[in-house]
Amino acid sequence: MEARVSSSLGLPSPKPHEISISTTLSDFPSLLTHFPPFASTTSVKWPRPNPKPQSIKSLPLLDRALIGAAAGGLAGAFTYVCLLPLDTIKTKMQTKGAAQIYKNTLDAVVKTFQSSGLLGFYSGISAVIVGSTASSAVYFGTCEFGKSFLGKLENFPAVLIPPTAGAMGNVASSAIMVPKELITQRMQAGAKGRSWQVLVEILKNDGVMGLYAGYSATLLRNLPAGVLSYSSFEYLKAAVLQKTEKNHLEPVQSVLCGALAGAISASLTTPLDVVKTRLMTQVRGEGVNKVAAVMYDGVSSTVKQILKEEGWVGLTRGMGPRVLHSACFSALGYFAFETARLGILREYLRRKELSERETQVSDSTA
Repeated sequence: MEARVSSSLGLPSPKPHEISISTTLSDFPSLLTHFPPFASTTSVKWPRPNPKPQSIKSLPLLDRALIGAAAGGLAGAFTYVCLLPLDTIKTKMQTKGAAQIYKNTLDAVVKTFQSSGLLGFYSGISAVIVGSTASSAVYFGTCEFGKSFLGKLENFPAVLIPPTAGAMGNVASSAIMVPKELITQRMQAGAKGRSWQVLVEILKNDGVMGLYAGYSATLLRNLPAGVLSYSSFEYLKAAVLQKTEKNHLEPVQSVLCGALAGAISASLTTPLDVVKTRLMTQVRGEGVNKVAAVMYDGVSSTVKQILKEEGWVGLTRGMGPRVLHSACFSALGYFAFETARLGILREYLRRKELSERETQVSDSTA
């Protein structure tokens, strides 16, 4: 796919060295047991095969999607937990009435620490771990599936493969991401109790559909943000691979490409994120605090209310923390994803080659 993107952007085609293998899904289920931190200290010491160039593009479509999902789940959990404090401050800054509560970002950090200590920056962490692992696995698995599938369509414009795959991943993962973000942001905004207690309270007051408050705003934000971030990263990745003539990014390259892609995406989509946050942090009945108790009916009414009360500046609330968070998130996320995927891929290919050797030995001795 990188070769087609490079060509469509007017770049010389990269020259990754690939191997052609015929793979099946039979080797995949126990694969993660050999990937840190899940590797057992008593696991079998597999003989190291002769070094060969490796590429995920040589795998069947479904195998590629499953490896992407596994790597995405690991990367998602790692990244969300690392950056939860920044996300907490961003949410506090975007909640209705934040201008009357916090003078600036530093004031929000200080007041959060004074009221709740370090744990105040990790409100809703259990929902984050469970939700981010699942949503990231679905997201990256779908993106990898989309890239592989679309890359096989000769008439599909190569330059449109990354944005289309990113859109597919966002639509699929939002079904899991929205309830996770809803619970997390309710707790960040001041809701009392543990994650499961907040979940029960939402179901009690608003039913199952209450878990999807702000769903349309989330899609409105995630689709352009996902397309911008994922596309930017894939285009940058294609350019780097063309320059280095390798089939994978080095860690520093993943970090830099991810940070730039995340910053671009976040700066352009902050207004959508503000609207989504307002819809998610509203509560029925008595609010978390008086300034956050006003109800919004939908995306359009929320935008009108923000413009009426706060002007255009209201739609840029939390932009600084959001851009910083997104740049760090994308840098860590893409670094973790590329690293995890490469590790899983190498183990997958090693196990496959070992299996083929054992088959050849058994056939020769038969």
